[in-house]
Amino acid sequence: MYPEIVPIHRKESLREDGMLFVRTEGILETMVKAPLIIAGLMVVALTMPLQTSFSSTRMLDLTLYSDGSAHISTQIDVDPLDPDFEVNLFGPSIDNFVAVGENGFLLSSEIIDDTAIIDTFGSSSISVDYDIHDLISKEGRVWTFTLDAPTDYSVLMPSNSIIVGMDALPSNMDLVNDQTKLDLTPGLSEINYIFGTTTTPPTTPPTTPPQSNNDVLTYALIGAPVAAAIVGAVIIIKRNQTRSSPHIQNEVITESTNNTTSDTENIFNLRPEMREDDKEIIKFISANGGEALESDLRKKFLQPRTTMWRAVKRLERQGVIEISKKDQQNLVKIKKDLENEQ
Repeated sequence: MYPEIVPIHRKESLREDGMLFVRTEGILETMVKAPLIIAGLMVVALTMPLQTSFSSTRMLDLTLYSDGSAHISTQIDVDPLDPDFEVNLFGPSIDNFVAVGENGFLLSSEIIDDTAIIDTFGSSSISVDYDIHDLISKEGRVWTFTLDAPTDYSVLMPSNSIIVGMDALPSNMDLVNDQTKLDLTPGLSEINYIFGTTTTPPTTPPTTPPQSNNDVLTYALIGAPVAAAIVGAVIIIKRNQTRSSPHIQNEVITESTNNTTSDTENIFNLRPEMREDDKEIIKFISANGGEALESDLRKKFLQPRTTMWRAVKRLERQGVIEISKKDQQNLVKIKKDLENEQ
């Protein structure tokens, strides 16, 4: 006895001409789902390059200045296979923009509104520095710093500033060179601060108990000869110093120092908008005979190459200094005809 075979998934019909037709159930549903599956595979294929080229911010530091500007320094990991990389800036008012690749070379860039387009040149990490004027506002005595950060970041407050309000607690707080440094988490943060004045409390002279007339007379008899001896010794020392050449050298040094101070004060009066850190650079160059190598400036102020390069270029744009080459190094000189340009 043979078992009977009954087809389940298909129906067969035999036409009169002997041809056999097979009709598969659910074929219409399969034809409808096929385009959806193909479209899903295409979406996955298109999103894969975007995921591999996704960038991440490794470091974000901000320094606030007393004139209401801020300096932003950030380091971003990028895809080295992408020829161009777009950086979203924190505002459109950008100055002194510098992008440096991982090999230390300056990268060309173009700023459009609040976006910077940087040529990566195969770099997998880019350091970006720029000054911005859109993060700080002032109302009365109160200054307000506002930032919507995509990652953890640090803020170095201005010198002599006092925080009077914050809408978020910092994760850490330090004191760096008498300046408050805050570590903040991602999101919208607002810091209110004012500038304080350093005053020294009045000192009261020490009170001495009253002395008798006999004590005063005794001190006068003893102190008169001592005072006379001291005065005579001072006169002799002064005469010897007048005859000696070191005294003349000290006078020359003092006069040179006074001239240097006068020159820097004239420069600061002609450029009242100059930043405090730039004034320190001018003072050092002036004390060094009016010129200094850029490498010496970096050693003096302990600044990286890009930061000092921005400061020197900023002073050059203000017409305070001029840059020339000396032994393959940048020689920074204070302009002699600064007053004639006014």
